[in-house]
Amino acid sequence: MSITKQFGAAALVAAFGVTGCASTPAPVIGAAVSQPRTDLGQGLYSQARPSTYTLRASDQISINVFREPDLSLTEVMLGVDGSVSMPLLGTIPAAGLTTRELEQDIAQRLLAAGLRSPMVSVNIANYASHLVTVEGSVEDPGVYTFQPGSRLSSAIAMGGGPTRTANTQQVAVFRESPDGVMIALFDYGQMRQGTMLDPVLAPGDRVVIGTDGLSVFYQDVLKTLPALGVFATVAIQSGN
Repeated sequence: MSITKQFGAAALVAAFGVTGCASTPAPVIGAAVSQPRTDLGQGLYSQARPSTYTLRASDQISINVFREPDLSLTEVMLGVDGSVSMPLLGTIPAAGLTTRELEQDIAQRLLAAGLRSPMVSVNIANYASHLVTVEGSVEDPGVYTFQPGSRLSSAIAMGGGPTRTANTQQVAVFRESPDGVMIALFDYGQMRQGTMLDPVLAPGDRVVIGTDGLSVFYQDVLKTLPALGVFATVAIQSGN
């Protein structure tokens, strides 16, 4: 029986050797797929990166009023209501505006407050509102900040990539919409080939990679191989 177990373990190792030789499909040369698949719930997703950026709650900005250091702010965070507080001016709505629009709004308010020819510059210090949750069968699950325009593949890479037991055909993205949280399905392998849309992320997206049950079984068997090998060796030595 011990020899049988030893041969069985060897057969499993050989099978794993064959499985391990599987290669990643080569990318398809030419234009990558840019159209969402509505049958997979991808209607809310797009390949296009935004051409402008509007401020959001939790973003950090710097406001510089030329020659007015007492009115300037360094890395101030927009509140949950999307507003920012400034000396002399008080609370100012900022969410939904571009940096250029906020510059103009602050300059007009300063002019009305008595400041002559105010010159204002606004810069984004941190896109802190851009958070994505990456979980499931990834090496390093967590919540990550990302730059506007980053894609789903970037979120998976931030999570350390799929584990060996991941079902890369089952990448679910949860996204808030006016109708509630909507779920779309993506195939990581097809995204890498360019045969499926690799969508631009939205703040608050949640990415979940499924687990391949067969891969988990293989991993469990691998863990038992050392024990089987030791048992077989001891049994053979005892028989001698």
